[in-house]
Amino acid sequence: MTQRIDPGPDRESVWDYPRPPAVEACPRHIQIIIDGQILADTTSSYRVLETSHPPVYYLPANDIAMERLKKMRSGSFCEWKGYATYFSYLSSSIEITDLAWCYSRPTQRFEPIKDHLAFYPHKAECCYVDGEKVKPQEGNFYGGWITDDIVGPFKGGPGTLGW
Repeated sequence: MTQRIDPGPDRESVWDYPRPPAVEACPRHIQIIIDGQILADTTSSYRVLETSHPPVYYLPANDIAMERLKKMRSGSFCEWKGYATYFSYLSSSIEITDLAWCYSRPTQRFEPIKDHLAFYPHKAECCYVDGEKVKPQEGNFYGGWITDDIVGPFKGGPGTLGW
């Protein structure tokens, strides 16, 4: 059975996050690097927090080099947030399919993340939170960002019994 890790001081346990998920404003410095260049840089993101998942950061389009992204036809549905559309990264030297996703018409509870993009950290060259390099949540489906101040075990990782 999955055991909650005691977070100790100045840390968070994903097992203390709510279900259904919550959204909160986040002033931390978020950066995404692709192909050696800054794709996104913000201190105005939102975090979505859900039991057993590391936070997913949603960044405002104004703080992303949107000209390097192409909206795709692919999408997915979340029972909490609604329908998401995906974005791929395109440049002369690299293409990354479905790097990011966005809720253009989220449910009322998640209205703050409308038109904000979330990125899969395992598809980016580097993602940073306050200068700390993020570790991606295991499993290619999940988009959680693991930093030293977050403890699990995490959905998709070892010890989570079939997730």
